[in-house]
Amino acid sequence: MAGVRRLILLRHGQTDWNAGDRMQGQIDTELSDVGRRQAKTCAPDMATRDLIAIISSDLKRAHDTALAVADCAALPVALEPRLRETDLGEWEGMNHTEVDSLYPGARKAWRLNPEFTPPGGESKLQVGARALPVVHELLAEREDWPGRTIMLVAHGGLIAALTAALLELPEGNWPILGGLANTSWVQLTSHGPSIEQPGWRLDVWNAVAKVAPDVL
Repeated sequence: MAGVRRLILLRHGQTDWNAGDRMQGQIDTELSDVGRRQAKTCAPDMATRDLIAIISSDLKRAHDTALAVADCAALPVALEPRLRETDLGEWEGMNHTEVDSLYPGARKAWRLNPEFTPPGGESKLQVGARALPVVHELLAEREDWPGRTIMLVAHGGLIAALTAALLELPEGNWPILGGLANTSWVQLTSHGPSIEQPGWRLDVWNAVAKVAPDVL
């Protein structure tokens, strides 16, 4: 793996809104007691020896998860607003039943079509487009990255959209990346010949034993 850049994308721990199937989007919810335990439990495994940077969404649920890893890794956490979760517009604050009642069939369309935009929100394609420059900047700026690991701590929708964008998946294939459980993680590695041709490969997806319930 010498010279290979490893990128870990870690989803935040559980919130009460996750447990209640409520649409969070960019509402700044906090970790539940379960979520704090999840963050503390996953942190030692996430704090690998070759980890050189931790960058987090500035939403509290992601930031607090990142801080748990940072405590084990003895690294600072850099906050990055471009790693926020999808803006879900009018859906934010509603539970799944309420969304389905007011917008029949819309959640299914949103999951299957990356161009679909929740009313007043943003599409998955837009989410990928805003997050992708974060990685491009790291490729350009972090000369110490080859052979080591950088971690982004964020949200399920953001992680799926960023992964699809990094892999340059055709839009019709974006839905193959299913949901992520709380504190599950994704690994991509860059094997390309240059920063301009990073050659991203997906090595690991949803690396926890529990499958996210909204996938089933």
